[in-house]
Amino acid sequence: MTWAAVIALAGGTYALKAAGPVLLGGRSLPDLLTRIANLLPAALLAALIAIGALTSDGEWSIDARAAGVAAALLVAWRRGSFLAIVAAAMLVTAGIRVLA
Repeated sequence: MTWAAVIALAGGTYALKAAGPVLLGGRSLPDLLTRIANLLPAALLAALIAIGALTSDGEWSIDARAAGVAAALLVAWRRGSFLAIVAAAMLVTAGIRVLA
């Protein structure tokens, strides 16, 4: 049963990815849709981070994870490297959990 679900989902994903080029047929999207499509990955990533770091069991939860995200945002805002961003988030989260 599990493999049937995996194969069905893989087929559906492939069909959705193939639908764009097939339906557009070499034409380009209008400028507004292109700008929106370029912004979607960043918005989706931000939403996933917010849900993962600021909720617990479907409820808002401000805890050590939120402090880690805040530290990561601060380092990213100061143009830190990716390694520095991850390290700051990890250290602040772990530090708060140790102290609590």
